[in-house]
Amino acid sequence: MSQFVGSIEWDLPSPFTIEIEVCDEDTDRLGHANNVVYVRWLEDVSWAHIESLGMTWALHEETGKAMAITRTEIDYLSAANAGDRLILGTWLTGYDGRFRSSRQFQLVRPADGRTLVRAVSTHACVDLKSQRPSRAPKVFADILGGAVVAGGEGFAPA
Repeated sequence: MSQFVGSIEWDLPSPFTIEIEVCDEDTDRLGHANNVVYVRWLEDVSWAHIESLGMTWALHEETGKAMAITRTEIDYLSAANAGDRLILGTWLTGYDGRFRSSRQFQLVRPADGRTLVRAVSTHACVDLKSQRPSRAPKVFADILGGAVVAGGEGFAPA
């Protein structure tokens, strides 16, 4: 966990976080982090978070299931530039107990306390072989259901 996490004004309590240093390769012609790089960071923190909860790739392969992103909404609030040190926080904010989950993100630059990005993604359980929607296995339900944080931008269960 970063030394900055406690001093950041997070949207929700107790985020799972990763630290990011913006590299020259992350920037685009405008001189700030490219939107594609932000999406990669969201994926990086998502995998790190679920793996920390025990939802490893080995478990995905064992069950033959995975949670696939179905939608991502990103609000770019301020630019990140090469050399910036950032903290990306995430929370699981919804799980319907069967099929769908949701996740919220907040990207902060501790140097000035500014939130650069807020994002929300939704996921659906899929069969790894067919890539078709599938009910989540009980082990996924236990992990995801136990990690949901109240107060986020989840979804209303169907």
